[in-house]
Amino acid sequence: MASSRDDFIIAIRSAFLKKSTKQKFSLLTLLSISIFVIVLSSLDLKVIKYLKVGINEIVYRSSFIVSIPENLIKNAFIQTTEYTTFFNRYKKNIIELENLKSNYVSNEIIQFENKELKELINDYALSSDKILAKIIVDHDSPFLKSIIINKGSKDKIKIGTNIYDQSYLVGRVIEVNYKTSRVLLLSDLNSNVPVTIAPQNIQAIVTGSGSDYGQIKYIQSGLSDTLVDDSIVYTSGTGAIFKSGVPIGKLQSFIGGSINEYKVEFYSDFTQLKYVFAEVITKTEIIKPEEKIAENNDETNNPLNVKLKILEDELKIIEETNRKFQEENEILKNEINDLNFKVSNLNNQISSQKKTINQFDIDNQELDFLKLNLKHGHKCRRTFLNTDGFIVGTLEYKSCVLSKGANDG
Repeated sequence: MASSRDDFIIAIRSAFLKKSTKQKFSLLTLLSISIFVIVLSSLDLKVIKYLKVGINEIVYRSSFIVSIPENLIKNAFIQTTEYTTFFNRYKKNIIELENLKSNYVSNEIIQFENKELKELINDYALSSDKILAKIIVDHDSPFLKSIIINKGSKDKIKIGTNIYDQSYLVGRVIEVNYKTSRVLLLSDLNSNVPVTIAPQNIQAIVTGSGSDYGQIKYIQSGLSDTLVDDSIVYTSGTGAIFKSGVPIGKLQSFIGGSINEYKVEFYSDFTQLKYVFAEVITKTEIIKPEEKIAENNDETNNPLNVKLKILEDELKIIEETNRKFQEENEILKNEINDLNFKVSNLNNQISSQKKTINQFDIDNQELDFLKLNLKHGHKCRRTFLNTDGFIVGTLEYKSCVLSKGANDG
């Protein structure tokens, strides 16, 4: 204990020795004030208590006043953050709502288009077949590019029928006879084909030039600059004259005046054609389920059909009745056979019983005879003394014995 106190004194002394005069005075002042406060706090005086309460109240009020700006800033920051989050969610919801509205409108448009398409096809299904045709006349002139094929109306060829060289479009039928048809080639000056140029997906019209190529016309201004060589040209199907998606040729550029122009080199060489294919389209009516029901109802309401239905039902009833009668006859036959068998067994039993009864009667007669024979046998037996008797065992002897017994009765 003494050593620790000495160490404390030495530490204080060394601290004072290392400090300057001002520092030493300040340190002594703080130390004195601390000792004074400690002494006052240990004293149980009302003044000291009131002083403590006042100091605590001042400190609390001061800390509350100081915390007001901090709380205001903190609340403002939290509200700003919440508002920003709410605003971002609001914008996100607005975007999602717009997307939903767009999807809904798109669905409505698609449903409306589907309805219109169903009405346009008028409940008919289209199917196509390609038939081979031979070129019998080739009109090759500067003004007329056409061919005549050996297929006509008897082969279901119609005006507008598309003609192909394998998979490539050649032209269309413009005149039909019973066994022949005239085909206008794509190279004819009067030929106009709506096309799509890929891959730019540009819509245009290809017209015949009277030569082995077609001319590109009616392209929207500004789009011709995007055309490139070797672009594929195929039918667009606009106007429903030609089937869509059929290739006819490819683009090639050439110098036309001061700018580049494009022409279409046809895939097919029209001068070398010998055989072509004609696409015959047949239209089949689609029968709706409700129409089938209506037809069935019409057939049902027809008086002749009603009578026929009644006769068919009666025939079914008669057939069912005959079948049941046959089944009952078979059952009766089986029962009759069983009864005959039982009757036969009974007859056999009766015969056997009759035989037994007859045998029993015979045995009784024999017994009666034996009894009477013991009593009257000497009267009916032939002996030296009775020559009128009968030999034992004969019928006369037996009759004699029985008659004697009858006389006794």
